Amino acid sequence: MGLSEDVVRIDAVLHATPSRVAPDVAVAVAAETFGVQAQLATDLGSERDQTFLLFDAAGERLAVMKVSNPAEDPARLDMEALGARQAAQADPTLRIAQPWARPGSGQGVDSCRAPWQGPDALQWVRMYDVLPGRARLDPLTLDDVALHAWGDTTARLGRALRGFIHPGAIRRMPWDVQHAAACRPMLPAIADPYARAAVTTVLDRFDEVVAPRWPVLRAQVVHGDLTVDNVLADDDGIITGIIDFGDMSHTALVVDLASVLDSLGTDRTGEEMFRTARLVLDGYQRITPLETDELMLMAELWATRAAVGVAIASWRAAEGLEDAEFAERYNDSALATVEQFLATGWARSAELLGAPRSGPMALLPGSVPDPDAGDARRELAQRRDAVFGPAIEPLSYDEPLELAAADGVWMVDTEGRRYLDMYNNVACVGHSHPRVASAVARQWRVLNTNLRYLHHSAIELAERLTATCPPSLDTVLFVNSGSEANDLAWRLAAHHTGGSGALCTSFAYHGITAALAELSPETLYAPGPAPGGVNQVERWTPPDRYRGLHADSSDFVAALERLRQRGVAPAATILDGVLQSDGVLDLEPAYVQELLRLTHAAAGLWIADEVQGGHGRTGDAMWSFQRFGIEPDLVTLGKPMGNGQPVGAVITRRELVEKFAHDTVFFSTFAGNQVSMAAAHAVLDVLADEQVLPRVQVAGAELRRAVREATVHDDRIGDVRGMGLANAIEVVRDRQSKLPDVTTAVRVKDRLRDLGVLVGTTGPAGNVLKVRPPLAFTAALVPTFVATLEQALADVTG
Repeated sequence: MGLSEDVVRIDAVLHATPSRVAPDVAVAVAAETFGVQAQLATDLGSERDQTFLLFDAAGERLAVMKVSNPAEDPARLDMEALGARQAAQADPTLRIAQPWARPGSGQGVDSCRAPWQGPDALQWVRMYDVLPGRARLDPLTLDDVALHAWGDTTARLGRALRGFIHPGAIRRMPWDVQHAAACRPMLPAIADPYARAAVTTVLDRFDEVVAPRWPVLRAQVVHGDLTVDNVLADDDGIITGIIDFGDMSHTALVVDLASVLDSLGTDRTGEEMFRTARLVLDGYQRITPLETDELMLMAELWATRAAVGVAIASWRAAEGLEDAEFAERYNDSALATVEQFLATGWARSAELLGAPRSGPMALLPGSVPDPDAGDARRELAQRRDAVFGPAIEPLSYDEPLELAAADGVWMVDTEGRRYLDMYNNVACVGHSHPRVASAVARQWRVLNTNLRYLHHSAIELAERLTATCPPSLDTVLFVNSGSEANDLAWRLAAHHTGGSGALCTSFAYHGITAALAELSPETLYAPGPAPGGVNQVERWTPPDRYRGLHADSSDFVAALERLRQRGVAPAATILDGVLQSDGVLDLEPAYVQELLRLTHAAAGLWIADEVQGGHGRTGDAMWSFQRFGIEPDLVTLGKPMGNGQPVGAVITRRELVEKFAHDTVFFSTFAGNQVSMAAAHAVLDVLADEQVLPRVQVAGAELRRAVREATVHDDRIGDVRGMGLANAIEVVRDRQSKLPDVTTAVRVKDRLRDLGVLVGTTGPAGNVLKVRPPLAFTAALVPTFVATLEQALADVTG
């Protein structure tokens, strides 16, 4: 067949004739080069070198001797020795065969090889320790514990080599999948046309999808060939010795994993192939967590390793460089692996190997928009309806979004399209904020338990939270969400006062528990109490400054009076300080102060719901209640507190908790867990370090100014209002009538989505565009939002 120029350039050893040293000659070579007096040498077989196990007269194993291929670069042999030494020093728990220094050689870099004049050329001889264990395992005999341990060892070996570098590591190793394209000249050697086509398909996929992402993958010198042929193991399949560093190269870290999976996946198909891989990956990630890109490309890397293995083996057999039966012994299994990936599909394979279950393949270079994506989303929406039932809140937008990723104030759908997020307040300091993500990931890898144990992080967080509040608010109870926080606050208030009445705004939302359903009229279709409610809630309509309605406290006074007439003592008034559900209303401090006075006069307590308005949302204070100059009795926290990690809290006076403790005890299994505490600490750190509050003030003021200026001549925009980054754009039929226009508001919202900006709608009539981006939003993004809003308004006519 002849050697193509491309193949020759890959690796000189690949196309050189291997050594042919007889066992009796090997005994003499051992004595000549290292002074090892062996009586017997057994050829262990090797692709690059010729490897012998040496025995003494009693049959005891003395050493492993390698006689190098005549084409081997001696500098690379030195690299192998140095790499094995460093890895063993970095992680002594790894059992790595150590090279011997030849007698009298000192400690030079070439001390671990001895020259020997072979039959045809000068060759190098190396001697290694004998390690315990058996060689050439059957991967199908490895149980789940062993598979997990293989992943662990692979990660530890990679970590042990992390700081190692050597000029010899920059090489074109054919088994290193970064050079997969160099195997294309070998494809004609694959005799079976179907096998050749499958290997070609995998190489094409590598070029289209993996190669463009290669520069962003973590890279270092790796072992490169940790397979069942290159380790020793005990009877349980646990690695007891790593014996060959001949394929070391500088490449992507996950190349090691590709070789391990290719080896351990031998003769495994279907779900068992993927299950096996997941166990190995679990073991690996206990030591070295994989990045998203690495997980997203794992299927391609594994398939490519299998494909190039078939190409190389077929080519070596065809060239007569190796016995065909030995060279191609794994080809059938490797082809079965390739066919499994092609049958499963790349996106599904990525998910089965642990990639995010959100259509991540659309984010990879080389991916093209799916022409059937709309149909796929509609089918997914139908599945959603079928499994969730009709009670779940409807999807946003006329054309639902399926999101794959987010960063800061930007979100990306499964087709790779970016959206400016002006809607999601849960990701308080920005989507995927590295401080929060890292804190959560680190804590998950260490410990996550409950508050029945001493817990430094939870105690410190409680201290940090009380430090942001008036001195009277000195006690913290952790929960898991804003709903739980409001529910617990209600229990505390009712217990302390003995009352059973509650007051909330006319279109409020405060949570999903049974106790809070009547306090969340936004989610109730009927104006009366929630089904099964106790009918002890009264609501008042807050001031509508745009229309000049309900300007004083008279509606609140009337609500109190209705409770009195029913013989119900108020336990608490609850208020969201930015009135998000009521249409984002900016209340006057004197008004709120009067409501607090009236509540206390009626022996009720004041609950400041900071789930929507807290954590700097208004920009001028940490908590929205501080804008009003009041001192609430209870403060509730939720959504933004963990930037998406479920966590909540109630901050209150100790006297309330002490009285509560006389009759009951409070405990929640997950409340105050270390992972949620890590997220909450990180959020507070970011708010301080990034000086978020001043930024929010500037961005919010510029946003409102720019929107007013841009819509000054649009009669449909009745009011632009808000505080910080809690803002509202009220859509009306015309400015004279000020009648709500919910149809236009929804159409504008959907058109903004089409144009790449996400907002919501709110307010009793649903005609208010809700503009509340993550606090990572800056004034520099205002022109992007305003220009898109102008376009959406222009597109929505009639």
